[in-house]
Amino acid sequence: MKPISTLHANVRAQQRGVPPLVMNWLLDYGEETFDGRGGVLRYFTPRSIRQLEREVGQAPLKRLSEYLRCYLVQGSQDGNVITVGKRHRGKRICRH
Repeated sequence: MKPISTLHANVRAQQRGVPPLVMNWLLDYGEETFDGRGGVLRYFTPRSIRQLEREVGQAPLKRLSEYLRCYLVQGSQDGNVITVGKRHRGKRICRH
């Protein structure tokens, strides 16, 4: 069963132009780490991108490559998606 997206996450995804397909890819293939605030951060790494490419093929991945810098935050208790965002060029994911 897929986690439920909160209203906030849906609004942020729409504002930031993140398609639902990319959110599903993040949930299925994204690496996860705890964000230090009670949530789980999911994002793409080179390893997860290679795995995604093996599953969906190179063409769809190339077409949606601008979204490979996206991330999402899930609640650690219920797994619901709290928010979605895009990293800007040069910004790194902060891992504690």
